[in-house]
Amino acid sequence: MDALDLAAEEWGIEREFWDIFGHKHVASSAIEEKILLALGVSASSLGKLEKDRQQRFEQQVNRLAPSVHVTAQPDAYLPVSIEAGAAIVSVQLNIMLEEGGQAAATYAPDQIGVLRQIACGERRWIVYRIPLPPESPLGYHSAIVEVRLEDGVARGALSHVIVTPEQAYLPEHLSANGSGKTAGVSISLFGLRSERNWGCGDLTDLRAVVDWAADDLQASLIGLNPLHALHNRFPYNTSPYLPLSLYYKNLIYVDVERVPEMRSSKMAQRLFSSSKVQAELAALREIEYIDYEGVDRIKKRFLKCLYLEFERSAEPSRREAFEKFRHREGTLLERFALYCALDEVLHKQDRSRWTWRDWPAEYQDPKSEACQCFAIEHWRLCRYYEYIQFVLEEQLSEVHQYARERLGIGLYHDLALATDSHGADLWAHRDYYVVGCRVGSPPDAFAPKGQDWAFPPPNADAHRQNGYQLFRESIRKIARFGGALRIDHVMRLFHLFWIPDGVAAKDGVYVRDHAEDLLHVLALESVRHENIIVGEDLGTVTDEIRETLKKFRVLSYRLFYFEKNRDGSLKRTQDYPHQALVASTTHDLPTIAGFWTARDVEARLAARLADAAGYERQIRERRQEKQLMLDALHNEGLLPADYARDAALISELDGLMHNAIIGYLAQTPSMLLLLNQEDLTKETEQQNLPGSTAEYPNWRRKMKWSVEDLRTKQRARDFSQMFRNQLARTGRARGGLD
Repeated sequence: MDALDLAAEEWGIEREFWDIFGHKHVASSAIEEKILLALGVSASSLGKLEKDRQQRFEQQVNRLAPSVHVTAQPDAYLPVSIEAGAAIVSVQLNIMLEEGGQAAATYAPDQIGVLRQIACGERRWIVYRIPLPPESPLGYHSAIVEVRLEDGVARGALSHVIVTPEQAYLPEHLSANGSGKTAGVSISLFGLRSERNWGCGDLTDLRAVVDWAADDLQASLIGLNPLHALHNRFPYNTSPYLPLSLYYKNLIYVDVERVPEMRSSKMAQRLFSSSKVQAELAALREIEYIDYEGVDRIKKRFLKCLYLEFERSAEPSRREAFEKFRHREGTLLERFALYCALDEVLHKQDRSRWTWRDWPAEYQDPKSEACQCFAIEHWRLCRYYEYIQFVLEEQLSEVHQYARERLGIGLYHDLALATDSHGADLWAHRDYYVVGCRVGSPPDAFAPKGQDWAFPPPNADAHRQNGYQLFRESIRKIARFGGALRIDHVMRLFHLFWIPDGVAAKDGVYVRDHAEDLLHVLALESVRHENIIVGEDLGTVTDEIRETLKKFRVLSYRLFYFEKNRDGSLKRTQDYPHQALVASTTHDLPTIAGFWTARDVEARLAARLADAAGYERQIRERRQEKQLMLDALHNEGLLPADYARDAALISELDGLMHNAIIGYLAQTPSMLLLLNQEDLTKETEQQNLPGSTAEYPNWRRKMKWSVEDLRTKQRARDFSQMFRNQLARTGRARGGLD
């Protein structure tokens, strides 16, 4: 038992935790053994377990320098491990820099310090701290270290050294004097209506929203749903939080008409001018909910025409840009495009093959001979899928630059936690995920038996050995196109709740990740791309985790509904932290109007997620919560004294209440305020109803008004004016940050 517990600790398994009810959970030996086995540790016998522990220990101490080391300026260093008793004569350090060139330094024994000592039985090791040459810049470098010992022996090692800043990026006007603050509005890009789009919001619609936010709202940022690639198959493959790939974008956001090849492709022009296609586009625009399959199908049809035109007649400069894009993306893009091509061909051959797990065995490994042969035989189809991502990047880059100029911060993106276990990332990068466990969450008020999210956890050691390449690419591929980034379930950087196969969600345990390394890499990408980082820290996040995030200048994420005192009353606005983003709600929670009218409770009843007794209980609780909300607004002086103090008498969210709630959020001291578009326009329906699939139109709702209506309809203009007035009153309006 002692050996099992020690192994669990060494491999990052947290043997106990406290849930939100104050109950202590302790992992059983059976759970520890299952997780260790999933991690490749032989936990079935004491002898095998001790052998694996010893091997892990020796790999760590007998290597001169770690294969990967993350270190922060201004005191960047490389640790070097030498067995005690060996006298050092000199240390030579050569850094091959990420952007080319070298930095070198030689140190005498009195120029290096001791980090720590390690003992195992009679043996001891000393870990020395070797300073990096002062000219070593931020970045992903390689280091060759050579240690000369007194006995004439020279030892050397190669290490990947990641040099980072100590903190994430924050613009001067927000961080100065601890008082800067601004605001924006969040939208679901897929849900934008317009007179010209092809059935869902696209990147040209987003540009129009930028103008509206800049001119009518005086906002500084626009929040977006994750833009990750999806299968676009209803109802199971449309959640932006369970993507096909974290690294590439959903083709439904391309504005086909703005792709350069559209102007010269006679085939595409004939197709576009046909009455049948125009009728199809009109129908996609007019239907109540987004038809993901329909939009995906028609855009792919046109994009194939445009790709053929690109191959036939593209200008040399455009061809060169495409090849540079392919070279920069490398294996990540190659495998993603190969997955998409296989998915298309194999599904056409057999309509029951919905995911890669249904494919013939020879295609389930991207490194297989069959996959390589397929890539050669279908090279044009693979290039077509690469071309789609090239076009998406062109359009997203353009709207990002425009948003920066018009808004200041610009686009605020969202990085999903999960990747679909049936998607491209799992197929292409299986070694970086743990088979035999799933990610979930422990018991809470929403899910008393815990939650099982059904996707595999990352293999922390594999990611570390690879220099965190996949992690940094997931950040970089979003941060390059925005000014702010939300990390969904930011607790993932510290630990995730693992559920071994065959075990109920409530019996899972937390498993640690390399948090300090991940936070430093996140800070590096943040500084490089000037991205404000927001960590979604809702749920069972410890004070220690929040303090660490604060140290790294990662903004906390505070929701109106959840910020309460111990007695259940809503916090005073002055008690919100400055280093935070305050939001009205999220995609998974009711809108303000929906909360007030209990539309979410009605929706859960209709979807059979609650029975009659549960429905009545939730309605009673909602009345109490509304009264607490009303009390808080009165206490803040946001409602007149003669306004009805009884929430039960206010059946709808009237204009006065609506204005007061937004005013409450605006006058918090938090750096960023983000108002959901549905809350600006008083819509009652939320985007996602957790726990449902086909029972509710998740991720399919379109905006109440079109992007044209936002600028022309008087009702919409009234809402914009109200929001702008609150931003001006509280010093959040763009241009009024001082």
